[in-house]
Amino acid sequence: MINNYPRAFLWGALILALYVNFIYWQRDYGALTQSSGAASSTVTGGTHDLGSRIPQAATSEPAAPAGTASSATATSPTAVPAANGAAAASAGTVHVRTDVLDVDLSLQGGTFVRADLLAYHQVKGGSEPLRLFNTDPATFYKLQTGLGGGPAGAPRPDHLALFTSARSDFALAPGQDELRVPLQWTDGNGVSVTKEFVFHRGGYAIDLKQTVENRSAAPWEASAYAQLWRDDPPTKRSYFNVETYAFHGPAMYDGSKYRKLKVADSEDTHLAQKVRDGWIAALQHHFVAAIVPPKDTPFTFTMSVDGNQYALAVAGPARIVPPGGTETFSMELFAGPKLQAQLDKVSPELGRVTDYGTYLYPLARPLFIALQTADNVFGNWGVSIIFVTFLLKLLFYPLSEASGKSMAKMKALAPRVKQIQETYKDDREKSGRAMMELYQREKVNPVAGCLPMIVQLPVFIAFYWVLLESVEMRQAPFLGWINDLSSRDPWYVLPAIMAGAMFVQYKMNPPAPDPVQAKVFMIMPFAMSITFAFFPAGLVLYWITNTILTIAQQWNINRRIAAAAARKT
Repeated sequence: MINNYPRAFLWGALILALYVNFIYWQRDYGALTQSSGAASSTVTGGTHDLGSRIPQAATSEPAAPAGTASSATATSPTAVPAANGAAAASAGTVHVRTDVLDVDLSLQGGTFVRADLLAYHQVKGGSEPLRLFNTDPATFYKLQTGLGGGPAGAPRPDHLALFTSARSDFALAPGQDELRVPLQWTDGNGVSVTKEFVFHRGGYAIDLKQTVENRSAAPWEASAYAQLWRDDPPTKRSYFNVETYAFHGPAMYDGSKYRKLKVADSEDTHLAQKVRDGWIAALQHHFVAAIVPPKDTPFTFTMSVDGNQYALAVAGPARIVPPGGTETFSMELFAGPKLQAQLDKVSPELGRVTDYGTYLYPLARPLFIALQTADNVFGNWGVSIIFVTFLLKLLFYPLSEASGKSMAKMKALAPRVKQIQETYKDDREKSGRAMMELYQREKVNPVAGCLPMIVQLPVFIAFYWVLLESVEMRQAPFLGWINDLSSRDPWYVLPAIMAGAMFVQYKMNPPAPDPVQAKVFMIMPFAMSITFAFFPAGLVLYWITNTILTIAQQWNINRRIAAAAARKT
C-alpha cells in the first residue's frame, strides 16, 4: 500500500514531524496546566515560611558521585521565625545600576528584591524594562544568599540578618568595567563579614564573595548557601501567544544531567541531593536566574514547595575559620536573558537553560552557533535565518537530490500509473501488482524518496526550537513590517507567502492516486499556513525559505530528468 501512495508517505513524514514537536511541547510544558492546588505542600505554616528557612547541607560524608541521589541525609532547612514584611521594608535597600541591570538589594540579608533588565522591555517599543526579581505579593521572586550553620541560636549573616552599607546607591561609571557593592555584618564578638557583589559591564553574571574575619578567641563555623524563592502561578495558555507555552519553573544540573523540576512531583518537591559541579535555576521564556556553586565542592541541592511557591536552594559544607583567620566563601549568580555566550562563561553546561530539549540540544546548539555567526556577519537575524537555512539545504543536498530524483521519476510515471489504475479499477490486487512491476521495470523505488526526508527531520525540528527559544530573536527586526521575529507577522503576509510556496511545491510532486487524497493534499498548504499564522515570524520565515529552496531544487531535478528522458527517445 505504501508503494501505491508515495506522496502520502511524504505528507505522513511531515505530520510525524509536527506530532513529535507536539509531544516534546507537551512533555516539556505540560506541567504548566496544573492547578495551584495540585502542587504538593512540603512545608507547613504561612505563605512566607519557605523564604524564612535557612538551607542546610547534608550531614554526612563522603559526597555522592555527581548525577546520583546522595545517600547522606540532608537536614531540613532550619526553621526560624517568619520574616516580618514591615521589618524587611524598614531595613532599607541599596540601589545598584550598571549599563544592563538596575537592581535593589535589601539590607536584610543582601537579598535581590528587584532586578530590571535595561536592554529588554516588556513590550516592543515600550519604556518599561523587563523585571525579574520583585516583591509583588502575587508573583514575588527573590534571590537569597547567606552564611548559615554553627551552634543553634548563634547569630549568623544569613538572609534574615541585617547588614549595613556605607552607601545607598552604586552606579557603574563610564570606563569602569566592574562595580563592587560591599555590605557589612558583625556579631558584636569579634567576627565580621563582608558580603560583596561584583557586577560587570555588559554582563548579567554577578560574583558573590562572603569574606569572614574572625578576630574572636574561638573558631567560627559557617556554610554558604543561596536559594531562589518564587511564587510562580501557572500560566494560562493561549494558542495566539506562543510565549504562554514556555516553561516556567525550577531546573537543575547535577554534574552530568540537566532536568526541569516539577512542583507537583513528590520526588522533586522532596529533593535533597548532593552534587558536584552543578547549578540550579529558575526558568521562564528567554530569561533565567541561576546559582552556580564553586567547582569540585559538594553542595546539597534541595527544593521545597508550598502551593505555587518553590524554594530551590544550594548549601555547601561547613568550614571553620580559626581565631585570627580569614575565609572567603564564593559563588556565581546570574540574572538576565539566556545569552549563550554569557551563560557559557559562568558554567559550561548553563547554556542548557535555553530549553532546546534534552535530546535535541546536541543538534540545536551547533545550529544556534551557526545563526549567531551569520548574525555577526549580516547584522540581521532574519537574513541569518535565510542564510543558515540555505546552508542546511546545502548540507543535506545529497539526500535531497536522491529524494528529488525519486519524486521526479514518480511524476514522470504518473500517467502510466493512472492508466494501470483505470485498467484494474475493480481489482486493487492486480492494480498493486501491476504498479510494482512498473516500478521494478523502471528501477524506481517510491520509498526511496521518503527516507532522506525522515533523516533530516531531527535537524529541522531542532532548528525550530532554536528559533523559538533563543532570546537573541526576541524583538529582533527583520525588514519592513516585520519588526519582531519572535512575534507573529502582524499583517499575515509571511503566512500567505508560505501557503503559496507550499501549493507550488504540492503541484511539482507526483499526484496522489486517490482523488480524495489529492484534495486533502491540496488543502494542506493552506491549513499549514493558518497554523503558522500565529507562530513567531522567524519560524515562518525559516519554513518559507526552506520551501522555496526545495522548489528550486526540485525544478532543477525535474528539468534534468525530463531532458535525459528526451535524449533516450
